[in-house]
Amino acid sequence: MSTSCSIIIGTRGSQLATTQTGMIKTALEQRWGDALDVRLEIISTRGDVDRQSLREIGGQGIFTREIERALQDGAVDLAVHSLKDLPTEMDDALLLAAIPLREDVRDVLITRDGGDLSTLPEGARIGTGSARRQAQLALLRPDLRFVDLRGNVDTRMRKVHDGEADAVVLAAAGLHRLGLQDHINQYLDPMAMLPAPGQGALGLQMRAADTIKRDFVAALDNAPTHAAITAERAFLASLGGGCRAPIAAWARQQDGEFRVDGVVLRPDGTGACRASRSGRLQDAARLGAELGDEVKAGGAAAILAEYQG
Repeated sequence: MSTSCSIIIGTRGSQLATTQTGMIKTALEQRWGDALDVRLEIISTRGDVDRQSLREIGGQGIFTREIERALQDGAVDLAVHSLKDLPTEMDDALLLAAIPLREDVRDVLITRDGGDLSTLPEGARIGTGSARRQAQLALLRPDLRFVDLRGNVDTRMRKVHDGEADAVVLAAAGLHRLGLQDHINQYLDPMAMLPAPGQGALGLQMRAADTIKRDFVAALDNAPTHAAITAERAFLASLGGGCRAPIAAWARQQDGEFRVDGVVLRPDGTGACRASRSGRLQDAARLGAELGDEVKAGGAAAILAEYQG
């Protein structure tokens, strides 16, 4: 391996994105020391500029496309993505060189009064722009009303304190990485609130042809996390769904086996098509795809056509 190499990492400019990318920069420096010079390059994406609802602008690739373009053009060598934002279809010239150890997959609730989901008043207003979160919360509490929220973590938390919402739902991983876990009032059961495919995981994307630099980055890969994400993304790909669709999946090692759970719901939480598959870690991609076929056969295909139509 080369004894002197530089890697430029492309990242969004939000506090969470730069924090996550800074973690990868530190991990690379700790692993390789003076053999590697790592720098950050801030790249603005459509999702950072366009403040419309995710449902209005589509969602697929809005936080990643410009960074992938910079990667393809050679302006950066490595892209650090929140994997829940990265479309399952990827240019053949790019690949995921590593997926580090996953953070907490759970969604969390931050409430104005310090209570939890069960103590929120009838008709409480919940802030979230996620169709997945809305659908699963509606299944748990049909009385809830939803306020479409976007913006960084601080902005969304402020909506609660300013009285625009009674609670907001966020990813535990982001709050943990930002050191804001003390604001969490409830960790939601991941089996009742299945996470987004890839939630809590970072994808380290590189050019397939850049084999020398890829060897440095590959050292950060975590095999069980990589397998779990592979299964979840295979499930999502088999459904053809993205940010517009209420789709959730969670793969992990549990009780000595590799298990994948997935669900597709209508926006109001009804008609949930849910299934699970278990098998070997090495068969992650196949298990995820088969799970997708199973839920489609169980009614999800009609739901997705209805929702996307």
